[in-house]
Amino acid sequence: MPRRWVSDRRRDPYYRAAQRDGLRSRAAFKLGQLQDRFHLIPRGARVLDLGASPGGWSLVARSLVGPQGTVTSVDMRAFEPIEGVQFVRGRVGDDALLARLGPEPFDVVLSDMSPSISGNYSTDHARSVDLVRSAFGLSRQVLAPGGTFVAKLFDGDMTVELRGELGPHFERFLVTKPQASRSQSSEIYLMGKGYRG
Repeated sequence: MPRRWVSDRRRDPYYRAAQRDGLRSRAAFKLGQLQDRFHLIPRGARVLDLGASPGGWSLVARSLVGPQGTVTSVDMRAFEPIEGVQFVRGRVGDDALLARLGPEPFDVVLSDMSPSISGNYSTDHARSVDLVRSAFGLSRQVLAPGGTFVAKLFDGDMTVELRGELGPHFERFLVTKPQASRSQSSEIYLMGKGYRG
């Protein structure tokens, strides 16, 4: 692991705050900021968290939905259990995953999935686009009418095309970058509210 990366991480206020507050990852702050601005997750909602390990977003979602809501986390890698969160081991895009999620639709689908970084930005961007498409493909089968979809994307030359594919399926569709995202990072978040089908 490069020394500079370790040093930068230790100076990162969100990383330090996540460690202090037991939030599992700095990504928890990203979801918190998106929630504060856009009110993505209502009390009582059914939330599906894709690419959930180590559980930072699931932990935040669990606190937001309250006792009447549910959170289901999906990842190939297991993580320390979170009280009130159902973990499903699986890969987005696998046909078997759909059956394991059950018949009841979700109000919110979250995807913080990232590709394995190759070091070639064009490749990493294309892989990131594929992950968003996979997450949305699953969402089209499990997201309730009027629901919300949020997915991380590495910005690049395919972003406009991807927005054109997803946008018409929602009443409101936008691209945003929470303050907790590193300024030098190309990550952005695509967000659709009011799923039309």
